[in-house]
Amino acid sequence: MRKLPSLLLSIIVLIILLAFSSVEHGLLIGPVDTGLPPEENRFTRVVIADKLDEPMAMTMLNDGRVLFIERKGQIHIYNPATGKINLIATIPVSTKYTSKEGVVSEAEDGLLGVVLDPQYETNHWLYLYYSPAGDDPKNILARYELRGDELVMSSRKVLLEIPTQREQCCHTGGGMVFDRSGNLYLATGDNTSPRVTGYTPIDERPGRAAWDAQKSSANTNDLRGKIIRIQPTANGSYTIPAGNLFPKGTYPSDRAKTRPEIYIMGLRNPWRLSIDSRTGYLYWGEVGPDMRDSVGVGPNGYDDFNQARKAGNFGWPYFVGDNAAYWDRDFATGQSGERFNPAKPVNNSPNNTGLNELPPAQGAFIWYSYGASREFPIMGSGGRSAVGGPIFHKADFKNAERLFPDYYEGKWFITDFIRGWIMAVTMDQQSKYVSMERFLPNERFDSPIDMKFGASGDLYLLEYGSNWFRGNDNARLVKIEYNGGNRKPVVHVSADKTSGAAPFQVKLSSKGSMDYDGDALLYQWEVNSSNGVSRTSSEANPAFTLEQPGLYTATLTVKDPKGATNSQSLELKAGNESPVVAFSITRGNKTFFFPGQTIEYAVDVSDKEDGSLMDGRISPSQVAVTIQYVPDGFDKVELVAGHRYADAAAMLASTAKQLMAGSDCQACHSVETRSVGPAYKEIAAKYKGDNSAPERLAKKVIAGGKGVWGESSMSPHPGLSMTEATQIVTYILSLSDEKATVKMLPTRGSYTMDIPSGESTKGSFVLRAAYTDRGSSLIPASSSESLIFLRNPTVAPETADESKQTELITAQGKAFYVVGSGAYLGYHDMDLSGVSQVDFAVQASPKVDAAGGTIEIRLDSPSGKLIGETAFIEIRDPTRPVGSHAGQVPRPAPVKARIAGVEGIHKLYFVFKNANARDNQILMRVSSIQFIPGDA
Repeated sequence: MRKLPSLLLSIIVLIILLAFSSVEHGLLIGPVDTGLPPEENRFTRVVIADKLDEPMAMTMLNDGRVLFIERKGQIHIYNPATGKINLIATIPVSTKYTSKEGVVSEAEDGLLGVVLDPQYETNHWLYLYYSPAGDDPKNILARYELRGDELVMSSRKVLLEIPTQREQCCHTGGGMVFDRSGNLYLATGDNTSPRVTGYTPIDERPGRAAWDAQKSSANTNDLRGKIIRIQPTANGSYTIPAGNLFPKGTYPSDRAKTRPEIYIMGLRNPWRLSIDSRTGYLYWGEVGPDMRDSVGVGPNGYDDFNQARKAGNFGWPYFVGDNAAYWDRDFATGQSGERFNPAKPVNNSPNNTGLNELPPAQGAFIWYSYGASREFPIMGSGGRSAVGGPIFHKADFKNAERLFPDYYEGKWFITDFIRGWIMAVTMDQQSKYVSMERFLPNERFDSPIDMKFGASGDLYLLEYGSNWFRGNDNARLVKIEYNGGNRKPVVHVSADKTSGAAPFQVKLSSKGSMDYDGDALLYQWEVNSSNGVSRTSSEANPAFTLEQPGLYTATLTVKDPKGATNSQSLELKAGNESPVVAFSITRGNKTFFFPGQTIEYAVDVSDKEDGSLMDGRISPSQVAVTIQYVPDGFDKVELVAGHRYADAAAMLASTAKQLMAGSDCQACHSVETRSVGPAYKEIAAKYKGDNSAPERLAKKVIAGGKGVWGESSMSPHPGLSMTEATQIVTYILSLSDEKATVKMLPTRGSYTMDIPSGESTKGSFVLRAAYTDRGSSLIPASSSESLIFLRNPTVAPETADESKQTELITAQGKAFYVVGSGAYLGYHDMDLSGVSQVDFAVQASPKVDAAGGTIEIRLDSPSGKLIGETAFIEIRDPTRPVGSHAGQVPRPAPVKARIAGVEGIHKLYFVFKNANARDNQILMRVSSIQFIPGDA
């Protein structure tokens, strides 16, 4: 092989070195593609705060702190060093609008945007965009000083005022970002009512300016419906950078008809702004209108994710999506005119104070409507609300604790407020769209409204929550951390049983323990007792025989070859077999309750040491049996915990009463009134809140005592164990707690499922039986329970145990869609005894390009025995209220399917069919499924 000339070889080496340097410093033209995305389990979602009150936007400080704002004016700072969130200031803001008729309603106004100055470390400047309180309708951009955690209110300087109308809602914008030249970009909404049914808002009739976006978005002399670009100055003013849409001199004869601050015009409701630090290009999400394609009216409504490489016009209210055009409309006559021309848009509205001829309209970068997108099918279907997000470059972070991997270099992270996903958008070397993919596809976010990378390298999100204009339990500040190194092993412990008579033979299991890195794990078990007995094993699943009665703790520690460890423990009881409790329904449906119908039930209890209900050694009064109606909305985990409290109180009462009945307690005491000794409620009141009282009084019950309640003395009770005496005392002290009063039912009987007066009809009945055995002096009492949930006969589609081809929308109302023929919902352990019909609340709307179809009811699998089928559900165009992306529509009459002769417990599948539908086409929206009894 011939040797390369030395000059050529030097050039090649230089190119290679420059390439490596570019990658290291984030200067490579185009993204770094490292192949497959990182495993999802390398990311951890950490909830920092919840139950926020309308969080809107955030800005990141270089020291790792996160400053975020809430719409009603609150400003908070999260400090990761302390883990605390402090409310540092409240800005007086306007959050209402008042119609001409005097009706006051909630607006989208308030505290809307926040950003730090690029030179914050030296000047401490913070910029806020908000709707100031008062009668003067406007939004302002103001600068404040932020000193530590103090917002210096006296430092305020107003840079910009934007007059608005507060007669009608909506669209405020508020996103802000700085570029590397120190230019501040501010997004503003069109300040126009979307309530113009079926048409783009260009109502030119007198008094209807609030319904005409031509006054704002299409007005070159108005700052609403724009992205403004200015350069703030030290004195609290600003200058106009070169390159804006209407620089001085562009229209010499019409200079008074343009605002030089405008960088982008023709926007409806732009959200979060981002600058690509490599190219300087501007990115944002934009919320589009609620419309569907109709000749003479306009195209489907589209939401957009946009890219601007220079100043331009993005077309609203004349165009949406990829420059899809509306027809002109005369609202006085109801007639449509010509279709607007994106190459030469003209604004002739009487509400326009700017130029008539506008710059050409530019199409969106990514656009999508309610139906499944042909161009971007991964984005799903249904409600929509584009937000935006950051472009990731490693070079933007210095000394970060954690960084996302090279796979995401140059990708744009976008999110949708309604659909709750995050996408990672890949662009080529020229920043053109290539593809997108779900980021953390198994996670769903609750109305994400802002998303930014912090100084730590973590991705932070603000989740607004499920309901507008109020605080939400699921309104949160969260962060997503990436672990690119060795991951701690996952450990799980279990046992074939956790209690038994001595000698107690137990098999321990490490099943479920694993290492995400695929490392072989070392296992170390330790079984320790309170009396000093210790056993160890290095087996993964050892067996032990515990000879001595007592309490034991079994701890498993797993370790990977790199030294990362994780541990988990469980408690074992030797010397006391746990009781066995069974609650069964002997007549009636075992899955659903039907209001007004009566069930019959039986409870069985047996205990190795205590006996059973059958042999009479366990009294029915010792078994806590409860049936309770629980309204809709209760968390199941909390519900179970609450019932355990109630049943524990009931069992405690029954056991204590039996012990007291066998002693001489009733000779000296009663519950309500004083006798020889004090009333039990007097004792409870005296020692309420004294945590040491149970043990102290239990010893006194055994030993006897006098002097506390007068001259009378209490005789000793040496026949009681410490456990029994403690149960008696605990019951007496519980009488100060009204929650301890529980109505118990017999162990066999009938119960009519009547919903309590005033309660929601959407709840469930919980049937529970529980028993606590007597324990011993060495082993505490052991409890067992049997629980049955009789669910409401109306079930929600999102509660299915399994599903295929479905999509749930949770923001601003709920919508559940089935997509493509063969989609199904599967419910396990369903009893169809006595059920004669299933009613489906469904709707096939043209708004989401639904296809309609039939619903099959099948047993045990999606292709199992067909037991019922609906008629074809036709496409229906209901009257729809406007202003709601979630598609709140009146529900049609339910679609019915008859079934008969099905008994017993089955898996039940509802299969949605339409052979003519596209694979990604919505068939219908499912609101609920109701099971109807045969005698209804």
